[in-house]
Amino acid sequence: MMQLSLGIDVGSISVNTVLMDSDGRIVEERYTLCHGKPFQALRDVLDELSAEYPPQRIGLVATTGTGGAFAAELVGGHYVNEIVAQSTSAAQLYPQARTVIEMGGEDSKLIILEAEPDSPRPRLSDFAMNTVCAAGTGSFLDQQANRIGVSIREEFGALALKSVDPPRIAGRCSVFAKSDMIHLQQIATPVHDIVAGLCFAVARNFKSNLARNRELVRPVLFQGGVAANAGVVRAFREVLGLSEDELIIPDHYASMGAIGAVLHTRGRPPHASVAYRGTAEISAYLKAPHNGSSAFDRLEAPELVGHK
Repeated sequence: MMQLSLGIDVGSISVNTVLMDSDGRIVEERYTLCHGKPFQALRDVLDELSAEYPPQRIGLVATTGTGGAFAAELVGGHYVNEIVAQSTSAAQLYPQARTVIEMGGEDSKLIILEAEPDSPRPRLSDFAMNTVCAAGTGSFLDQQANRIGVSIREEFGALALKSVDPPRIAGRCSVFAKSDMIHLQQIATPVHDIVAGLCFAVARNFKSNLARNRELVRPVLFQGGVAANAGVVRAFREVLGLSEDELIIPDHYASMGAIGAVLHTRGRPPHASVAYRGTAEISAYLKAPHNGSSAFDRLEAPELVGHK
């Protein structure tokens, strides 16, 4: 029976799960919204997968993301830092990439890759993260879309592409963005222009906040859930001055963290892997009283050695 590797990326907005075969092919890929209950979502998706793929077929488990360390405690497996996971998948699957933009629900990351002597794959050379404020991330877009009554998943991207001259909206703070949007609505600005303005606000915020004085060498890889938004993709191309070929959207853009966690763990000594324990411990955790505290309160983000 062919052994499979399980990759888990537990974020604040979604749980991204992949099953990979020994050749690195994606056998299953799941994107599961958390709705504020990440480990409930994780338990549900793992139970769903176990109906088709018995636990004994899982030979390796790797976790990452905001809740990745705690997930590894509950289900077994090896925890991989988010930056390491994202850069590993980018370097191995898209070795031509030199800059990685990763944007999820609550944070965004800039990863710089550089050529490695005598290696076909680049290596991580620098990174920056925005975790202080949700402005300029997926939740920022979701919040503003709800404010104007636009579905972020069904309408937002297509509407944004209709705009010819997007108005300027502040992207550094949701309060300022709200003020700009109210003003635009008062002067009867079309909704598609406001939506496009939000997309450009996100791209400009990323450029000024994370990129700063860094040179964004091309090609650029755009991954994370927000990469599904055509309006944001367009905004990044224009704000960063990229051609169609210079901004790459990975086939598995939302699961690059989970994929990278598996690829990184496969490169470690065999003893680094911990056997998959199924969902019994998650279920026990979910049933236990937590005094109203969130599981995320106890999570830690290990520092990367050699980077600050």
